[in-house]
Amino acid sequence: MSSSRRSWSRAGAALRAWRTRQWTVAGLGALATAILVGAPTDVVPNPLFGRSVPVQWWNYPALAVTAVLAGIVLSTYVRQPSVPSGPKTHNGGRLGAAGGALSFFAVGCPVCNKLVLLLLGATGALSYWAPLQPLLAVVSAGLLAEAALRRLSSQTACPVTASA
Repeated sequence: MSSSRRSWSRAGAALRAWRTRQWTVAGLGALATAILVGAPTDVVPNPLFGRSVPVQWWNYPALAVTAVLAGIVLSTYVRQPSVPSGPKTHNGGRLGAAGGALSFFAVGCPVCNKLVLLLLGATGALSYWAPLQPLLAVVSAGLLAEAALRRLSSQTACPVTASA
């Protein structure tokens, strides 16, 4: 069996072994991510933030995918009570953080981003940055999916111990 198929198989086994605690954290993490990314970008309507450019149709599924994957990645940090504590693995942590941060730029208003506005101006933000945002959303989802796959597959891998 190839390494990729083994990773998917182990990740699936890890998800099947999750208890209520892990699924609760995944759900709460997804909700928190949806609010933390969606509110400041005004994809989730709220009275505190606004945007100059209307929300695009693809912002909603991009935010949903980001939230679900971020919730899963977050839940991999919750230790199952029945599983003995093995070696600490940090596979995928940086990928997950990068994917989450990138999603903020992907669904945000192109002319509300001060850095983009400073570098490209309003016309450049709409002409160059806005068309790149769907690609950023795909890259963000890919990074989060890879982080989830790495973290989940390492949960069911046999730990390697140093021999005496």
